Amino acid sequence: MVDALARLTRTVRAARLPRPVLTGLGCGVLTGAAMVAVGWLSRLAGGVPTLHGVVFLLACLTVALMVRPADLICAPVAAPIAFALGAVAAEGFDDLPATLAFGAPWLFSGTLLAVVIVLVRGAARTLRRRRAAARR
Repeated sequence: MVDALARLTRTVRAARLPRPVLTGLGCGVLTGAAMVAVGWLSRLAGGVPTLHGVVFLLACLTVALMVRPADLICAPVAAPIAFALGAVAAEGFDDLPATLAFGAPWLFSGTLLAVVIVLVRGAARTLRRRRAAARR
């Protein structure tokens, strides 16, 4: 039993998140492409706003976790722009104000999610730097 627990602990420690690799431009491209693709799928499915919202939350989560530390500010900025691109792909320019109004809870939730993750990552980075400077 102890060996199995030790193996599980080693496996969990080895399974870390990959290093952040997205640049600021990559944030915009990834979220924009994902939301346009989902917008088109939503249009083909007859208009499924929940699909659009859930994928937006997942895109915000992914981008906030995978953006480079130097480009942290880009994740919360790219999210609303990508949401608007997806809304245009789903409904077109004619219904854009209504689509954005009905999608506002998803938009605010995803943007808030990205902001919180970016703030936590930035604070942790600053704390690590200060601790390293204090050790010198």
